[in-house]
Amino acid sequence: MPDGRHTLGRWTADRARATPERIAIDDRGVVLSYRELDARASRLAASFRDAGYAIGDRVATITGNSADHVVLFFACAKAGLVLVPLSWRLSPRELAWQLEVADPSVLIVESEFETLARAATGRLPGRIPQAAPGAHGVEARVPPPAGIRPATLSPVVVGRREVADDDALLIIFTSGTTANPKGAVLTHANCFWTNLSFSRIAGIGAEDVVLAVMPQYHVGGWNIQPLLAWWTGATVVLERTFEPGRVLHLIAERRITTMMGVPANYLFLARHPGFADADLSSLTHAICGGAPMPPALLRTWHARGVALAQGYGLTEASPNVLCLPDEDARARVGSAGKPYPHVDVAVADPVTGEYLDGPAAGELLVRGPGVFAGYFRDPAATDAVFAGEWLRTGDLVRRDAEGYFTIVDRLKDLYISGGEGVAPAEVEAVLMGHPAVADVAVVGVPDDRWGEAGAAFVVPADGRIADEAELTAFAREQLAGFKVPREVHLVDELPRSSAGKVLRRVLALRIAPMDAGAPRHPHPEEAR
Repeated sequence: MPDGRHTLGRWTADRARATPERIAIDDRGVVLSYRELDARASRLAASFRDAGYAIGDRVATITGNSADHVVLFFACAKAGLVLVPLSWRLSPRELAWQLEVADPSVLIVESEFETLARAATGRLPGRIPQAAPGAHGVEARVPPPAGIRPATLSPVVVGRREVADDDALLIIFTSGTTANPKGAVLTHANCFWTNLSFSRIAGIGAEDVVLAVMPQYHVGGWNIQPLLAWWTGATVVLERTFEPGRVLHLIAERRITTMMGVPANYLFLARHPGFADADLSSLTHAICGGAPMPPALLRTWHARGVALAQGYGLTEASPNVLCLPDEDARARVGSAGKPYPHVDVAVADPVTGEYLDGPAAGELLVRGPGVFAGYFRDPAATDAVFAGEWLRTGDLVRRDAEGYFTIVDRLKDLYISGGEGVAPAEVEAVLMGHPAVADVAVVGVPDDRWGEAGAAFVVPADGRIADEAELTAFAREQLAGFKVPREVHLVDELPRSSAGKVLRRVLALRIAPMDAGAPRHPHPEEAR
């Protein structure tokens, strides 16, 4: 197939020709048709080219979810530019670091975040041209691009050639929970194939109304439902933040048919006082990703008639890797399912790297057209994450005899207690079954006797008393002794990344001062 057939710039043009007046975006009640979306994106793409921007130039943004940001995305796709959406939740120091890595030609900043942007750019040695998003900002006047582009900076190619499948489309910074975030480069082909794969399992039709609550600086804000919706002619209702009461209201008012969230989103919705009586009749199916879903929470949503399919992915895979189809969800609660079409997976011994056949436990490896092009200007990190043609996910999985996968935990999150490996996610799933537990995270902490032991951080449920002895006894009934947490700490909330993942490193640091100079508790299992 000729190069350029998988570029996303044509998606809005195709929809504008087929269904011009259908609503593409509902942004807090302000709607944008497919005709308007394509017209604005096309004009902005032409303005970028006329201003001197070349294929491969980066366009960084600090903005909330908005129709203006979507217009900018498709303008970049049409002009061959690379959108670099940055998190407005970061500190000025963190943003400055990411801006220095991305080296953008322009920075698009929503007015709400101008103070943050000034504090971040003030730390940089050079100036980045800046503009506001929207019709009265960058769409009215595109500032000239920053600096001179050295010929060595791939994938910059000066000229008016057509945008190619392998040109970069997005740079999404990884969460950086254990090291500095890295900029994952996703090409047009990556995004095309991951959306095609997604459509084969969790399809979206023109009649769907998609609620998009994932932030657009996260890969899920684009490649888990929204882009597929705009490819197929559906309507996307954009939300800037996640507020459980408002989400329940929007589902009923806008007749939302599908949405995507992380387990924390669905937990907070289920815990909301209005959940039991909320009108969820339009919400026929939903997607959960980002972390293992507690089985009890899945059952809660299934009881309300919502097919909550659990999926698994990572930024470097664009992100879609595994999915449990709706028809399997109730029979295989807790499973992440099988690979999407066009995705190959393997299981490898995390120590030897040997590929394991049949039922097995080990590190999940991924390959296929959705796997990213590499980390921006970081060949060493790119080499480190690949084993030949396979992407190393860093996630421990179990594959059963029928080929279904269960995500056990991050390999880096496993801890060894008395020579036995413990997956925090398994312990958390058990503790979540206690009625006094609203949320929980388990981390491995140093132990003089066993090397490491578990520490559980528990958010008590409203109106319930979470007693340490009771929770420990509850866990002991369902877990091997070496998996039972050594200690339980009650907290008001768990620290989370912008993607909703628990920051275990932060919790582990909280333990250090607690344990300094203190005698160790006896391990729950005295006999090994």
